[in-house]
Amino acid sequence: MHTTANLQYTIATIGSHSALQILKGAKDEGFKTIAICKKGMEKPYRMFNVADEIILINSYNEFESVQEYLVEQNTILIPHGSFVAYLGEARIKALKPLYFGTKAVLDWESDREKQREWLLKAGLKLPMRFISPEDIDRPVIVKFHGAKGGMGYFLAKNKEDFYSKIGEHPDEKFTIQEYIVGVPVYIHYFYSPLTNELEIMGFDKRYESNVDSLGRISARDQIALPNVDPSYVVVGNIPIVIRESLLPKAIEMGESVVEVSKEICSPGLYGPFCLEGVLTPLQEFVIFEISARIVAGTNVYMRGSPYTALKYNKHVSNGRRIAMEIKFAIEQGKLNKITE
Repeated sequence: MHTTANLQYTIATIGSHSALQILKGAKDEGFKTIAICKKGMEKPYRMFNVADEIILINSYNEFESVQEYLVEQNTILIPHGSFVAYLGEARIKALKPLYFGTKAVLDWESDREKQREWLLKAGLKLPMRFISPEDIDRPVIVKFHGAKGGMGYFLAKNKEDFYSKIGEHPDEKFTIQEYIVGVPVYIHYFYSPLTNELEIMGFDKRYESNVDSLGRISARDQIALPNVDPSYVVVGNIPIVIRESLLPKAIEMGESVVEVSKEICSPGLYGPFCLEGVLTPLQEFVIFEISARIVAGTNVYMRGSPYTALKYNKHVSNGRRIAMEIKFAIEQGKLNKITE
């Protein structure tokens, strides 16, 4: 049942990443919706009729030019990966409309050194990190800071291999991690500060170009291909249902990450987030990073996952779960607890 209180607020986000499910979920919960789109990117939001209003801008540098209007519409902005990547931490922190989430967590999400500190303090198992390329003594993956969807990541087998490839990325901050062999698993969570409850929302794995397609080519033929290095640009996502015996550990990790977040960036992490890692043959989770917001892998569950079906017995995507949380906060007079 939709309340008139919902209609006093508008839910908006940038038209990219997971905006379709965010806006659809908001409409399902009775909110007005706005998609802020770079010109030429608006067609999906028109086609699928998820936005009551579409605001077009020439570039994301113009985002602030619409924020006074958003304030007038009692807008609550929902961040996602593209939102964070296009606007950046400083601009997000200065935004005037209400923002769903803790802005202080952006500092910990975007800096891989801080991420590592956070996850280690939470007791998670992480890949070995190499401070200097000179120390590389096993296969490693080199990752760049920020929400870039795997852009530019590369493998290196030794320091010579590292130096031959890093030159293509001048001035980029990077992290060198041990390459862990196993199944990539991305765990989708939702934490409510209103009920102090953690939820497992689903799992996915990424389909990355061209590393996944290279796996379809025999080693003999790969050798015959000139100058083809694996890349890790995300092109899509695949749903996973993990072994039920692994759920207790997944829940425990999420709970620990949330508790530590309350210490390092009060009031802490809430809403959707994702632990990204690998499940080894020993059935061990090795976590290499956290996304402190909704991730694009949740798009495979537009109508909900097997886990949300168990909990809610209706179609609940991550986008709709955000709207449900906002609606509950409005009804309880606690919107200030989940927005900044």
